[in-house]
Amino acid sequence: MNRFSKYLLMASITGTLAGCSSNSKIEYPAAPTDSTVTDEYFGTVVADPYRPLENDTAAATLEWVKAENAVTEEYLSKIPYRDKIRERLTHLNNYKKTGIPSKWKDGKYYYFENDGLKNQSVLYRTDSLGGTPEVFLDPNALSDDGTVALQGVSTSNDGKYTAYIVSRSGSDWNEIFVMETESKKLLDDHIEWAKFTGADWKDDGFYYSSYPHPEKGKEFSNANENHQIYYHKIGTPQSEDRLVYEDPKNPLHFHTAYVPDSEDLLFVSGSGEGLGNSLMFKDLKKGGNWIVMEPSQDYELSIQDVVDGKAYILTNWNAPKNRLMVADIKSPQRQNWKELIPEGEGVMTGMQLAGDKMIVTTEKDASDHAYIYEKDGSLVREVEFPTFGSVGFSSDKKHDEVFYSLSSFTYPATRFTYDLSTGESKIIGQAEIEGVNLDDYVTEQVFYPSADGTKIPMFITYKKGLERNGKNPVYLYGYGGFNVSLTPGFSPNRLLWLENGGIYAQANLRGGSEYGEEWHLAGTKQNKLNVFNDFIAAAEYMIDEGWTSPDYLTIEGGSNGGLLVGATVNMRPELFKVAIPRVGVMDMMRYHLFTIGWNWAPDYGTSADSKEMADYLLAYSPIHNIKNDGTPYPAILVTTADHDDRVVPAHSFKYAATLQASDTGDAPKLIRIDSKAGHGGGKPMTKVIDEYTDLYSFIFKNIGMTPKN
Repeated sequence: MNRFSKYLLMASITGTLAGCSSNSKIEYPAAPTDSTVTDEYFGTVVADPYRPLENDTAAATLEWVKAENAVTEEYLSKIPYRDKIRERLTHLNNYKKTGIPSKWKDGKYYYFENDGLKNQSVLYRTDSLGGTPEVFLDPNALSDDGTVALQGVSTSNDGKYTAYIVSRSGSDWNEIFVMETESKKLLDDHIEWAKFTGADWKDDGFYYSSYPHPEKGKEFSNANENHQIYYHKIGTPQSEDRLVYEDPKNPLHFHTAYVPDSEDLLFVSGSGEGLGNSLMFKDLKKGGNWIVMEPSQDYELSIQDVVDGKAYILTNWNAPKNRLMVADIKSPQRQNWKELIPEGEGVMTGMQLAGDKMIVTTEKDASDHAYIYEKDGSLVREVEFPTFGSVGFSSDKKHDEVFYSLSSFTYPATRFTYDLSTGESKIIGQAEIEGVNLDDYVTEQVFYPSADGTKIPMFITYKKGLERNGKNPVYLYGYGGFNVSLTPGFSPNRLLWLENGGIYAQANLRGGSEYGEEWHLAGTKQNKLNVFNDFIAAAEYMIDEGWTSPDYLTIEGGSNGGLLVGATVNMRPELFKVAIPRVGVMDMMRYHLFTIGWNWAPDYGTSADSKEMADYLLAYSPIHNIKNDGTPYPAILVTTADHDDRVVPAHSFKYAATLQASDTGDAPKLIRIDSKAGHGGGKPMTKVIDEYTDLYSFIFKNIGMTPKN
């Protein structure tokens, strides 16, 4: 796994709740406004009347949130099959979900499992495969409502201690706790205000990243600056933690620590300014100054492992689809690195050691592949998978045991053992959902032309025997940004859509990493229009090929995908019946002023960069391009959450308020604002089911469809 991955969006309320029946025109609450607020971008004056909504803790904003949720709840409560949808989703989620085992330093096997409807998966351990498991760590015991989620677990190199990282209510803010591994005794150690961090062990302590304590009341909105690395020694208070690294001259950089299991080196990666990351290290045994391996953030550099003074680095330096390099710690600068595995046809996504071999994963046409290599870089064989999908491996250089998990759209996560000597895979566990025959469904991959002729891959999943009559409901999903690839994966919530005759289409838009850095750059900054055109072309393809028509077409996306939905609805409102922008980046002129929004500048550019960049952003910013001339818009359900400190809720607040105040036809324009929830990660099962219940209820009603089950 990439250890240095980029972290991856005045007036009082006077409105009324009257008339918000799902069968009549909705009267929306009046949002707090200030008509005097404007910003000037290189001579262009832009009004921002809903600026008061950026203050998410103000009394007027809180009252507006309460009123909006009341309108949305009243609308949804009138849908007669809402409870039936919730019951079906509960059933579809109620199956055992087991992760792949990992052999820890104590020789025991650890794995996550959810026996059905637990809010959070439980970490178990067992002495042997198939042995009787014991609960090692149960996140469900950390809160009454499941809103405390486990974000990471790290054991010391002698196996004595285990640090675990949690988040509360979906926030990116983390806390770190420590327990004795053998006894499971919780120690007094407690780290607060950590963010974008692991716990990297050295002796009886670990390195972690954090920010200075935020201003009270602004914990989830103010810009995060001066990311620091500290060392915490077990048994001491956080106030005594030693500051190891900071860069006050570059307060908008991230800093991430990595210590190999030899504990002799401390690597620090810096990111946030460019499309890649810088890299340096310090010798923990000899001491001395920091040694810079790469000063710029021009290339992605991810240390996969360090063995015998050699660092294995996955990088896109002079290789847009990545290659594996080896850096000798004695001469570690980039110009001295040696190529071990060259760039290939697919995008190289990772390397991990397994005994005396290497497992190298690549992505071809948005699907994962894996290969076994000798340490000298010679290919042994490809790992044969039963279907295209997404894969994750568990292995260690200290033993030959290899496990992996594979999933696809109609293939729930299935666990395998892999024999390095023979290449044989054996199933050790496969999820089953009672009453569901996944053989009834099929997935195909198509390649459709975008506006400029570029071929875009898309997966289409549907029930066998479905006819292309132009009346099939389609749920089109996309993302298109930040070098993120959408590979096939399983979702029990998606089954409800499929079993009701729906088609799920997942488009692999430019801006992602499906075909390497060139594909990514083709969807960034002043190429961002390519992403929207790719998504629109996906919808047109589904219509032209007879799968569906605009009356049955729903689009959805989250975060950067929420921006995608908002922008494409403004561009082609007649093409869609329903739109679901989730936790979206909706104000492209001011996104960089909140929490870590500044980190998105390499992908988006900012309104402060230049007149050309400001004009480009203003031309597609969802909030600023909503039509107000009677043009009918699709039914829109905006979603956000009160603890989203990744893409602050102000984006969705201002977008929804603008929509509701504009003349875009009579289709509902609602916002669903969750409480004790964040950007999506770690959301408890109950909240996931509640959210999908409301999404599907809204979609089915607005395409005129009654669910069968």
